[in-house]
Amino acid sequence: MSKITVRDVSFAYKTTPILEQINMDIASGDFVCLLGQSGCGKSTFLRLMAGLEIPSGGEILVDGEPLLESGADRSMVFQDYSLFPWFTTGKNLLLALKQKYHRKSKKELVEKIRYYLNEVGLSQDVYDKYPNELSGGMRQRCAICRAFALDTSLMLMDEPFGALDAVNRARLQDMIHAMWAKKGQDRKTVLFVTHDVEEALLLSTRIFLFGTSPSKIIYSCELKDKHLINRNALFENHEMMELRNTLLHILNKDIEAKIKNEEQKL
Repeated sequence: MSKITVRDVSFAYKTTPILEQINMDIASGDFVCLLGQSGCGKSTFLRLMAGLEIPSGGEILVDGEPLLESGADRSMVFQDYSLFPWFTTGKNLLLALKQKYHRKSKKELVEKIRYYLNEVGLSQDVYDKYPNELSGGMRQRCAICRAFALDTSLMLMDEPFGALDAVNRARLQDMIHAMWAKKGQDRKTVLFVTHDVEEALLLSTRIFLFGTSPSKIIYSCELKDKHLINRNALFENHEMMELRNTLLHILNKDIEAKIKNEEQKL
């Protein structure tokens, strides 16, 4: 049975269609990249997966059950870090974990937080620092720490590295891929929104390419074990470079069609 089944899902904001006829079957443990240009509806789809919005049509099943609302089986990493500025890092993380682990003691939760702070490459003194004392990369590591510490079966990530510089973005890409890959049979199922073709190739086991106006899936592919190719070898792999060129070609065609459509409306 698929971890996630999406059947003929559509979504409209008032009278404006955003998503149309979205279909997916995603296996447990897949790292899925939702790829597309800015404004194509991929983040809206992620909000549907989080239970923050309700589809206008179709259905979404998670573990065979209809997805009707947000739940403790899902965690989300946003682009803007989502840390309360008036709480220390530790209190931010503790607040999230208390919502799920009602019966665990504070000591147990703090130990779990400190373990994952170490996993994401942060020193233990970060626990007592406020968000404004941390760099953008460190704040995003905290958000990723929270998602892994919640230990949900499904992780949703909305362009989590979009606001970072190239060096920090590369470091966090490698970090999150390593954390996901080392889980083996217990890997989380990840839905990761990006507009970066190379990021999608580096991280994912599957790619769904979203078109625009309204958004449909215009291309999809499985990478199987090719996602294990490291960053340095990525550009030396002939198949991956062919796939990169295919994705870029389809993206550019979609952008050209969108521009032409907008010009005709003028």
